[in-house]
Amino acid sequence: MTSSPVVTETRGTPRHPENDWRLFLRLVPYARRSGRLLTLSMLLLIPLAIAGAVQPIIIGQVISLIRQEETLHPFLRHRSLLEGINILGAVLLLTVTVQLSLQGVQGFLVQKIGQRITADIRKDLFEHVTSLAMRFFDRTPVGRLITRLTSDVEALGDVFATGAIGIVSDLFSMIVIAIAMFWLQWQLAVLLVLMLLPVTVLIIYFQQQYRIANYRARDELSALNSALQENLIGVSVVQLFRREQFNAQQFRTINQRYIKEVDRTIFYDSAVSATLEWIALVAIAGVLWLGGWKLMQGSLSFGVLSAFILFAQRLFDPLRQFAEKFTAIQSGFTAIERITNILTEPIEIRDSAAASNGKWQIIPTQPDATSDPLAPPTTGEIRFEQVWFAYKPGDYILQDLNFTIRPGEKVALVGPTGAGKSSIIRLLCRLYEANQGRILLDGVDIRDFPQQELRRYLGVILQDGFLFAGDVKSNITLGETYPMAAVQRAAEQTNVADFITTLPQGYNTLLRERGSNLSGGQKQLLAFARAAIRNPQVLVLDEATASLDVGTEALIQQALERLLVGRTAIIIAHRLSTIRNVDRILVLRRGQLVESGTHEELLEQQGLYASLYQLQMLGQ
Repeated sequence: MTSSPVVTETRGTPRHPENDWRLFLRLVPYARRSGRLLTLSMLLLIPLAIAGAVQPIIIGQVISLIRQEETLHPFLRHRSLLEGINILGAVLLLTVTVQLSLQGVQGFLVQKIGQRITADIRKDLFEHVTSLAMRFFDRTPVGRLITRLTSDVEALGDVFATGAIGIVSDLFSMIVIAIAMFWLQWQLAVLLVLMLLPVTVLIIYFQQQYRIANYRARDELSALNSALQENLIGVSVVQLFRREQFNAQQFRTINQRYIKEVDRTIFYDSAVSATLEWIALVAIAGVLWLGGWKLMQGSLSFGVLSAFILFAQRLFDPLRQFAEKFTAIQSGFTAIERITNILTEPIEIRDSAAASNGKWQIIPTQPDATSDPLAPPTTGEIRFEQVWFAYKPGDYILQDLNFTIRPGEKVALVGPTGAGKSSIIRLLCRLYEANQGRILLDGVDIRDFPQQELRRYLGVILQDGFLFAGDVKSNITLGETYPMAAVQRAAEQTNVADFITTLPQGYNTLLRERGSNLSGGQKQLLAFARAAIRNPQVLVLDEATASLDVGTEALIQQALERLLVGRTAIIIAHRLSTIRNVDRILVLRRGQLVESGTHEELLEQQGLYASLYQLQMLGQ
């Protein structure tokens, strides 16, 4: 059986990292889907920012009222101390109430938008991944894809919900506070604004370093998930060959690499927080120094100085909050880069314009009840014309392959391991695209058929029938709508009905993941029923009976005799004794067709087929 090379992803930093603004713009189309909620949440920032900026002024006025300073507002100058404090206290309570109420509403809206964006991106990513050609999965470990679909998407949602709107809110608050400060006293306002410059430079530097470390940490997490997924799936082999300690050591090594990269992200995150705290204290000290000097000169009131001390704290509060969001924001930007790499992965196999426009219609399948059952089939011709195919550039698995399978003909593909038998099936189903040449079904290039119709036209039964978690019926219908009578008829036709009736709930019996509560033979029987219910014109058997016991294989052979009537069939089998009665045998070697004929004809030729057959007979 031909296998394609598996190439792991390259870990490390992105080759051409995008800036934060361009990465953020990738979220805009998703944010537009929640435009009303987004607009409302942004409008709430205005009263929130104003309420936050007014509070230090009110407290400053309280102090000026107590000291009866000249900077007292005209509205309060001729009022008693008790009356003025009551008025200012009521206004302060109102601003606090408004701020707390709107913060709760705005926080709820932001989280709701973030969850919607996360769900939309996860849906688009899943649909895109499942549309990619098999070449992509050959080189991408499943664990890495799971990381992209789970933790990366969650981190990406935090960029918008926790980070993006939060940063806009913090910036708006800082602008309103700056305006209020310049309105009160411009020299102290200039001092505080200038203190923001070194903070900005340091944040940019730490941001770049954190991004690099976080990208590496995400890659190591993908490797960790890949190792975990591989060991869980192969746990029986791990235990049978006593690899627990060896695999645990491998996992421990990967885990240590991951921890090392996470420690770097923690260092830069802590550096940002410590820097902000230090500069905030310096800013307050600067306000006390300059404000105290102006207070002694008589050019500044004590109430205004008190307001600026509060302003210094309020001005750096958004930066402190930014430090708390720093990890989520940078992790999210890294996640956007990694998810974008998947979303921009080209979909290699697409429907042609003719197929998309409905120009071609699939050939009808089995004749209806009024047709003559003994009449030869008129559909199901398969033709390979000068087909070349390689999993890796230049390393061709199939070379200039030419053959025709006539309608209703039963053909077996035979050859040593790596001859290209399974690759022929994958090309016929368009799981891969041929590098050169074309494949025709009844004279029509398979690229001109819609993929959905093409794969309905072909019934493929593999050696290992994959079952999904769910009931027996859903594993036969696979999400398509069939009446119960059709399901039962397919089960009876493939000799699986008797087995299903022995299950606790019959067709409604729940199957565990990968059908682990069924035997291999039972799973294969369901795979035959799955193909039978779709009534395909071409039936493909890829070692479908290789792992069955004698009793189950006898049931399968009876079902096959009924299924193959009026259908074209392609059979891949390593046990040559099982294909002696087919109409024709195609013998492959290194991707080329070297022999063709019936079992007796090929034995008379004394070629490759005869050698393979004699070796098997000798082994038996």
